[in-house]
Amino acid sequence: MFQFEKLILYDQAVNFSKYIYTLTKKFPKDEIFGLTNQLRRAAVSISLNIAEGSSRGKKDFSHFLDLSRGSCFECVAALKIAKGCGYIIDDEYNQNYQKCEEISRMISGLKKSLL
Repeated sequence: MFQFEKLILYDQAVNFSKYIYTLTKKFPKDEIFGLTNQLRRAAVSISLNIAEGSSRGKKDFSHFLDLSRGSCFECVAALKIAKGCGYIIDDEYNQNYQKCEEISRMISGLKKSLL
């Protein structure tokens, strides 16, 4: 098992990605190359940056965690747009917003532990 696979944060990020894939299946087909793709890529990027960064030194890992957190924020913005377009309801937005907040806090905590 790789070190990053032992992180609860990594598991949370992977689960979030899977949930986003399920959520975006109901988006309009004309969004497949737009918001659907962007939201999926941002969600997947969270866990991928954690994995890739874990193979580096502390300074680089910290940078990759910043990228992960940026992808998390990108998801929040995309979810807000999806809500505004009527693709998701308030409950779906709020639930995912909370997941992003939790993941962001965990990223910050891991980043602090690297200092």
